[in-house]
Amino acid sequence: MAGSPTQKGVLMQETVAAKADQAAIFHDAEQTGLRLAIKGRLVALILMGGWLVVTRASDPLRAIEYLLVLGVLAGFGIVHYKIIGTSRDRSWVKYLFVALDIAFLSLLIATQPVFDTVDLPQAVIFRTPIFPFYFIILGVAAFSFSPGLVLWAGACGVAGWLGAFAFAIRGMEQTFDWKDIGTMPDTQTFVTYFFSPNFVGTWSRLQEALALGVVAILIGLVMWRARYTVRRQIEAEQERRTISDIFGQYVPAAVAEVLISKRGTLAPVEREATILFADLADFTKLTETIGPKGIVEVLNAYFDAVSLIITRHHGVITQFQGDAILATFNVPAEDPDHAGCGVRAAREIADLVQSRNFAGIALRARIGICTGTVIAGSVGGGGRQNYTVHGATVNLAARLEEMNKELGTDVLIAATTTKHLSGYNFKQIGQMDVRGLAEPIDLYTFGRDASADSDANRSAPAGSAASVS
Repeated sequence: MAGSPTQKGVLMQETVAAKADQAAIFHDAEQTGLRLAIKGRLVALILMGGWLVVTRASDPLRAIEYLLVLGVLAGFGIVHYKIIGTSRDRSWVKYLFVALDIAFLSLLIATQPVFDTVDLPQAVIFRTPIFPFYFIILGVAAFSFSPGLVLWAGACGVAGWLGAFAFAIRGMEQTFDWKDIGTMPDTQTFVTYFFSPNFVGTWSRLQEALALGVVAILIGLVMWRARYTVRRQIEAEQERRTISDIFGQYVPAAVAEVLISKRGTLAPVEREATILFADLADFTKLTETIGPKGIVEVLNAYFDAVSLIITRHHGVITQFQGDAILATFNVPAEDPDHAGCGVRAAREIADLVQSRNFAGIALRARIGICTGTVIAGSVGGGGRQNYTVHGATVNLAARLEEMNKELGTDVLIAATTTKHLSGYNFKQIGQMDVRGLAEPIDLYTFGRDASADSDANRSAPAGSAASVS
């Protein structure tokens, strides 16, 4: 069945927002990578500058020229670094600075002789190990995590290298190339041509340009693949978060997370857990007094507040039943302090209900708490499932909630819970008969100063006795 226009509009908005989030993530990654690359580039220039100065110590003028060149390149990087992330930053700025780097390098190759004291054609510089500098610029571009910038750096490098070569040989009256050497030369022929100042090696320059272009394409493909993989991961995480948010409106968030990770199934487990059962006193009378609309407002306000408390204490609400709440501690998510968490949640709920109104209505809650073995898992039929807990422990928590009315208490706690805790001020009610049980059980409630229980007792050792006032 097709969705309503409103639903489609919401989905479109979510899709646009997701794409915007992805664009922002990749934009931040590009900026971070460029900053890192510029820092590395600056370090490399400093190291090269030091090496060139040391090796040209006998020719101070030449050393100064190298330092000036490296200073200009360093300046490009510093200016670019300052622009990144500012109001002056534009999508084309990174392309501009890559082009400037390559243009400046190519200009030097095309115009600067290897040695000022030697009269040789400018084409001789192409025999020096100058070509790898283009790969350094390509590597800097790769830090941007942008396939487009890598391909642009490759294209500019190819154009700059071949352009510098064409400029360097433009005025040569005579040039030798590989075709002059032939396919099977003798030693004398090879030496004569290859070591001649007029040997330009056009095919070698074309091969070098081709290698640079191929490497740029390969790195660009790697960048594209990496971005695609990251994008899929982001989309999967966004989808998971969306499902969790939507699913969490109908089942507890902890259950939703487990269901998503387990592909929709929760295998039944048998485990000790603490069960909290809470109900509102005189709810039927209240419904008759304020009507359906009013009771819904009251319940929503009450459930919102109580849900926050239970979640904060690592509990999971497995069921809303009318005005009743069934919460579990230690299933499905394990918590060794489940008894303490359940007791603290009950104490906070009791204090909350006594201290405030809900949608303008004062309420009174009755709470039963019991610790014992439960069976928890997904049950259902007809394609629908519900996470729930079963067992005598659940039934006893519900019985204790009901017995509050008979005993005039707000909270009843089974001894199976209090035995896990020490330092809590419980008040013993005594041994009481409970419907459905053959033997009477010890029951407790909170002492008058129970609210002063210290959070330091959250990890109390099991088996210690509860204090009785």
